[in-house]
Amino acid sequence: MEKILTDDQSRVDANRSRLTTITTTGKKDIKTSMATMPVTSGTLFNSGNYIVTVGMGTPKKDLSLIMDTGSDLTWTQCQPCSSSCYSQQDPMFSPSLSTTYSNISCASPECALLPLATGNMPGCRSSTCVYGIEYGDGSYSVGQFAKEKLTLSKNEELENFMFGCGQSNEGDYGTATGLLGLGSGKLSFVSQTAKKYGKVFSYCLPSTDSDSGYLTFGKSGISRNVKYTPLLTSLRSSTFFNVEMVSMTIGSTRIAMRSSMIMDSGTVITRLPPNAYLALRNTFRAEMTQYPLTKPLSILDTCYDLSNHTDVRMPTISMGFGQNVNVGIQPQGGLIATSRYKMCLAFAGNNDDSEPSIYGNVQQMTTQIVYDLAAGKVGFSTEGCA
Repeated sequence: MEKILTDDQSRVDANRSRLTTITTTGKKDIKTSMATMPVTSGTLFNSGNYIVTVGMGTPKKDLSLIMDTGSDLTWTQCQPCSSSCYSQQDPMFSPSLSTTYSNISCASPECALLPLATGNMPGCRSSTCVYGIEYGDGSYSVGQFAKEKLTLSKNEELENFMFGCGQSNEGDYGTATGLLGLGSGKLSFVSQTAKKYGKVFSYCLPSTDSDSGYLTFGKSGISRNVKYTPLLTSLRSSTFFNVEMVSMTIGSTRIAMRSSMIMDSGTVITRLPPNAYLALRNTFRAEMTQYPLTKPLSILDTCYDLSNHTDVRMPTISMGFGQNVNVGIQPQGGLIATSRYKMCLAFAGNNDDSEPSIYGNVQQMTTQIVYDLAAGKVGFSTEGCA
């Protein structure tokens, strides 16, 4: 857990430096298809993130990818490893065994899109476009930029999907085979499949290792009870989804806080402005005085020793967004277990008010979250998953 929290903070620090301002284009209605994939906890892959399985190549090889709304480029480890590769759970993808694999050339317009997706200029090796991407904790992936067939479900296949075929990969990805980029940039999965799925997707993250959630592309399966808040297009980067956070409620106490908030499935712990976090923490502590505080763990400064308690009662927590949208947080998203008898408040404060808030995956659990880029909004429904 301490390693997960340390890596989580490194990711947050790196994401802050990637924020830029962009403009948006006009919107139009698109009739879309639909594809659904199971989402599982990353615990079995030694990761604090969530995993989806896609098929790649012909014949199809299953890949277990980290789903990440804070990244654009999809990549996986590929044979041969020219430098180094980390240990993964699934067999490594071998492009030489696929009849539908093709490299992207250095002179292609697709190669020119890489800087916005990776933050780095592409390289060129034997006329093949070479990508390189590095994350905040020092993890990286370098390899050939390529096209391949993806299989999402029994009836849903994508031809010529652009991805990174990583031949030099290091870092803390657990034992997953790579990453599925669900950001809003031009190379993200969402943008590459815009004509097919209309830039609409939704997911529900399961709360336990034994439960399964889902990731759905297209408008099908969206609850009628979804409440939407606008995307902040004036603040949205080429990758991140930003919404306006206006308040938090702990028990019967409402705390006002106005901040842009990044929706990020790849960040574990929700980050708040420093003063807002202090108000949340102090209110939470006042509601939990019957439980003894114990030493902090990494970025978590409100931890309890529950060795003498079999029943724990915590105050309800909800988050308020623009357009009067209130989202309740499940108990597992309020207190996170860091050991057998130790639980910590699963929020952390930013260094200063200029830093954006981040809605992490621990707080997103069991809520259906809908990203409708065509309509410029994000929605929430309690009719999520188990």
